Amino acid sequence: MTQPLGVILAGGQATRMGGGDKGLLDLGDSTILQRVIDRLEPQVAALALNANGDPQRFAHLGLPVIADSIPGFAGPLSGVLAGLDWAADQGASHIVTGAADTPFFPCDLVPRLMLAAEKNGTQIALAATPGGRHPTFGLWPTALRDDLRAALTDGLRKVILWTDKHGCAMAEFPDDAAFFNVNTPDDLATAEAML
Repeated sequence: MTQPLGVILAGGQATRMGGGDKGLLDLGDSTILQRVIDRLEPQVAALALNANGDPQRFAHLGLPVIADSIPGFAGPLSGVLAGLDWAADQGASHIVTGAADTPFFPCDLVPRLMLAAEKNGTQIALAATPGGRHPTFGLWPTALRDDLRAALTDGLRKVILWTDKHGCAMAEFPDDAAFFNVNTPDDLATAEAML
């Protein structure tokens, strides 16, 4: 498998944070999103941001911004599909996704996802910790994008239902805190303390 492309999922509505782009909130001397970029970019061949609405608000990042092709905020799988379509246009076989509100994920995420898929003979791998699976952190093949499009068009929204149907490896990480995500103002204060 060649080096996958990376897609940061920032297409949610951030309702628990009062709306807007959680990733653009300050965290220490940076933003949450910049910390995600700094962790994922060195692990992938190229990087894009999945976000809906006006892409100009991310222009300062210098990344391609790809919107969901499925209307109505269909959840993270819609962002995965947008990323798969973008990657397929570039001839890539896989993408790795990460969430825009999770600034502490492991710096060896991509190789461990790739290794898990290889060892288990699957095309898909998700990150997992003792606390459970982290379905926004995954390795996804562009070959399954039409299947995913059909599933989303039929109303599927739960990541696990689709991944389990296709066989999914788990890349096990020991620390739940690595996948701590910022959903509320209290979470942001916790993230500041974690720095």
